[in-house]
Amino acid sequence: MAPAGAAPSGMKCRRLEGKVALVTAATAGIGLATAERLAEEGASVFICSRKASNVEETVAALRGRGLEVSGCACHVGSAEQRKQLVAACVQKYGGMDALVSNAAVNPGAGPLADTPPDVIDKILDINIKAAVLLVQEALPHLRKRPGASIVFVSSVTAFNPPEPIAMYAISKTALLGLTKGLAAELGPEGIRVNCVAPGIVPTKFSAALVETPELAAQQASATMLKRLGRPQEQAAAIAYLVSPDAAYVTGETLVVSGGMHSRL
Repeated sequence: MAPAGAAPSGMKCRRLEGKVALVTAATAGIGLATAERLAEEGASVFICSRKASNVEETVAALRGRGLEVSGCACHVGSAEQRKQLVAACVQKYGGMDALVSNAAVNPGAGPLADTPPDVIDKILDINIKAAVLLVQEALPHLRKRPGASIVFVSSVTAFNPPEPIAMYAISKTALLGLTKGLAAELGPEGIRVNCVAPGIVPTKFSAALVETPELAAQQASATMLKRLGRPQEQAAAIAYLVSPDAAYVTGETLVVSGGMHSRL
């Protein structure tokens, strides 16, 4: 038996065989780990990121491991690029069974009361508006697939927005409501909608929260497990939610935070 806190083993099931998943912001961090995990479980995975070079490098690396992955550059804030992204996925793999909406921005940190209007606009535009509009773009294809699902990537900070990143956290709070609303609307069609709320996972995106050993220790101490999370642990939760194992799970937010406070 692996010791407590050990990294996940390399053993994976093939419960996503024959499925197609689109994962946004998937060339680093949680998005990359998710693309890798879904492909390891048998899915054909289409990824995107803003930089074409990052997409090309990631696709090459994952294909080098024998995984079925393709992708293209996409700025999810662009209506035309969202349309092209979904079309490219469907053209490549013939459809779409799962959408993992992971793209997000946090262009500024500081007190909520002092957040500039342009920062507010950018956060809401990408983290909420683009997420909704990407779902709208993907829905015609998801509706054609039995057992289709959508997963939003929120954050444990959604439950108690901290001052340095409060505006970002509030945008993640909105995803909890979006999950509930879409789940109720799409449930009669058999499309499940769920959400994952990661805790503090050391990635480039969350670097400001763990940039010093003292900060990292402080964040770890706020968890019941007394450690920070790993991208692969978030990916495992997302893989569960898009899989047949979660066939009766919808409208839920799965908090993967090592036991941090997670109640509104």
